[in-house]
Parts: sequence; C-alpha cells; structure tokens
Amino acid sequence: MRYYPVNLDIKKKRCLVVGGGAVGTRKVKTLLDCGAIVTVVSPFATEKLEKMAQKKEIIWHKRAYESSDINDAFLIIGATDDESLNVRISTDAQKQNKLCNIADRPEVCNFILPAIVQKEDLIIAISTSGQSPAFAKKLRKELDKQFGHEHAVLLKLMGAVRKKLLAAEHEPEVHKPIFEKLLRSNLLQYIRSKDLDGINAELSRALGIGYRIEDLFPGNQNPI
Repeated sequence: MRYYPVNLDIKKKRCLVVGGGAVGTRKVKTLLDCGAIVTVVSPFATEKLEKMAQKKEIIWHKRAYESSDINDAFLIIGATDDESLNVRISTDAQKQNKLCNIADRPEVCNFILPAIVQKEDLIIAISTSGQSPAFAKKLRKELDKQFGHEHAVLLKLMGAVRKKLLAAEHEPEVHKPIFEKLLRSNLLQYIRSKDLDGINAELSRALGIGYRIEDLFPGNQNPI
C-alpha cells in the first residue's frame, strides 16, 4: 500500500490554491469547510471566488504563481490546466517538504484526495489509490444513498454517551461491549423513524438510568 490514510486537521492553517477555475473553486470550498485560511493565486478567478475575496473569506492574489507563494503555506493545491506550472508547484513544494496535491496528477503529489461521503461529522473517504477516479465517484454515489441523516444522529448520540461515560470515570476498555450492544439494537431504526420512546428504551437497556435523550442533550440540543 503506497498511501497512508489520515484525517488532517487544517483548522486555522494557511493553505494555498494555485488556480482560479472550477477545480480550484471546489478545492477552496472544501478547505474553507474545514476551517483553513485560504489564499488563491491566479490571474483570473470564477465568480464564486471573486465574491469570496470581496467578502474577505479568502485572500486572492490576482497574478501568476511565484515560488515564494508556498513559503507560509501548510498545504498546497495545484489546480491549473498548465502542465509545466503544475510540475513547478510540485517541485517547489518538495524542496520545502510541504504537503502538495496536484489535481488529477497523483504521480506528482505527496498526498491524494479521496472521494468523500459526508453526513455532518460522519465522513467516509473512498480511495482507489489514484487508479480510477471514476470508480471512486461511483462508490461515493452508492454510499451517499446508503448513509443518511440518521447515521449522523447516531454518531452524535454515541459521542454524547461516550463523553458521559468518560466523565463518570469509566475505564475506556469497558465501553466496547456497551457500544456493540447499542449498535446491535434497533437504535438506528428508531432514530430513522424519530421514535423517541424507542430510542430511550434502547439507551436504558444498554446503559441504565441517566442516559435518555433529554439527559444527553438538555434543552434544545436534541439532534433528532
């Protein structure tokens, strides 16, 4: 296996996107969604990027790429249709040991971006190791239909249960059978049908008193 799977925290990290077209716009949106500080370098930009720059959501340098642009960047993405420029960006990044992705050119990247299915905090990444983006796209569409909002709610519920168990000084290793019991139950079906009584019944069976929805999510925080 060539690639090491990892989820990268880029919140408040400076990220550079070279290229202001449709591909660059998609890359910028994803970076912003993850909390990055994004700079775009391109003589032109899509209308979306122009509006983002006007709102100061991104920094846009309206000019050609310069090697020094990567100096302060934690992560670089090349999204131009100029092959020689993309290679130059990759070479510059390698010299400084920077994380660099060139769109649709896995052979000159030191990381590649998977296809993603996202339901709030649930993120499913699909990679074909650069062999077939079309196959990854097909799998993403299939998984997007398979996983819905109820899975995101289940994840929130599991997170709240785990947090409360840890606060009660339970040893983490004893949690495994509890969560396995919950996952084997009808909890997901009850979440899907928004059956609060059913959800609470399953939680009480697995965890006992103090783990009802209203205990885990007080006030108006109920994710159901």
